[in-house]
Amino acid sequence: MASASRPAAARDLPAWELAPLPDAGSLAAARAFCRAIADAHYENFSVVTRLVPRRLRQDFATVYAFARWSDDLADEAGGPAAAARGLADWRRELEACFAGRATHPIFVAVADTVQRTGLTIEPFSALLDAFEQDQWQTRFASRAELLDYCRRSADPVGRIVLGLEGCREPRLLEFSDAICTGLQLVNFWQDLKRDRLAGRVYLPADDMQRHGVDETMLDLASAPPPLRHLVREEVAWARSCFDRGSPLVCQAPPALRPAIGMFLGGGRAIAAAIERQDFDTLARRPLVSRAAKLMLAGRAWLELQWATLGGSR
Repeated sequence: MASASRPAAARDLPAWELAPLPDAGSLAAARAFCRAIADAHYENFSVVTRLVPRRLRQDFATVYAFARWSDDLADEAGGPAAAARGLADWRRELEACFAGRATHPIFVAVADTVQRTGLTIEPFSALLDAFEQDQWQTRFASRAELLDYCRRSADPVGRIVLGLEGCREPRLLEFSDAICTGLQLVNFWQDLKRDRLAGRVYLPADDMQRHGVDETMLDLASAPPPLRHLVREEVAWARSCFDRGSPLVCQAPPALRPAIGMFLGGGRAIAAAIERQDFDTLARRPLVSRAAKLMLAGRAWLELQWATLGGSR
């Protein structure tokens, strides 16, 4: 989730400013609306969607549009009270969608995806729980508390993606949860400065205390040694999540393996970028190079071709 303020680029405008709402009830228009949000908001979305079969690309766009609109309701409303009201209204729309009364175009598209895939309301509702939690919780006492947050803010996305192919095996869901939690964690460590400017600190308080780190260190131009040592430990934690979830890449439904592989590779690449900066994410935000992104995309594309030809890993 995007916690900090974002640059004023076209793709970073609130979702409702990207395109006019289509006519109510038109599935074709609702689908196109979701694609417009996904394409405008996330520059890598087109790369990811090309790593799944054409039959799943609209569903990916629909799920992304739901998550993006929810995120913007939380972050762009102008304050916690307004965000809480907007999210409460959005939750009522979600419940109406699963009751067969979808009206908002995003939920018209979601209803179509749900009808074809059998997705349940729980992961969608869990994401809204996390966005609501963002309005009142900006600090985390322990890793256990942060993991509890990730179970709502990150893990439901992976469960929805697996659900698009009818995958509900508990073991595979656990792998997915580990990858999604790792991605959430590594993004936290990448964005320490952005989150601090937004008034949020995701470093567990007991870890900070153990390393002698206080919040004022997050305001410095570069990270002092205690903070670097802490970030090193937190990155190792994220990497352990990636290792725990990595079997999913070869055990998930074949249609999803290339995209999952790219997500996992991307998370590991962010961790490596943080390490290359000696775990100082205050001096500058660690980024994955364009060459590394192209390498990840190329590898995933080859995996897709192999799967399409009927090969096995």
